[in-house]
Amino acid sequence: MKKNINVVGAVIVQDGRILCAQRGENSSLALKWEFPGGKIEAGETPQEALRREIFEEMNCTVEIGKQVEYTAHEYDFGIVHLTTFYCKLIAGTPTLTEHASIEWLHVAELDSLDWAPADIPAINKIMDQPLPF
Repeated sequence: MKKNINVVGAVIVQDGRILCAQRGENSSLALKWEFPGGKIEAGETPQEALRREIFEEMNCTVEIGKQVEYTAHEYDFGIVHLTTFYCKLIAGTPTLTEHASIEWLHVAELDSLDWAPADIPAINKIMDQPLPF
């Protein structure tokens, strides 16, 4: 039986663009693009986990808005349960601590990147609706 991995991702919107993060070359799903975030720890709500992860990974503070999407995707290493949320930067500038690269893209440009499979349903939803802010 495969391991269930509960994670969250931040769809950070600023000036009509969305922050996209490229996984490191030594990580699972190496060099795939994703929404920054990470694992939900025991006792955390998804929103608490997302605030913590963005602070740890990007040295930023975010305001968390409405949920974008929930996706379960089976990889060879386990089943990832990804919940994404729209977010707004309220302090700091995203910096690279774990990712190989970051890009700010307009919605129409999102499908130009090689995304991790679990993130694709959120991409499709984002491309079909107006940004919340």
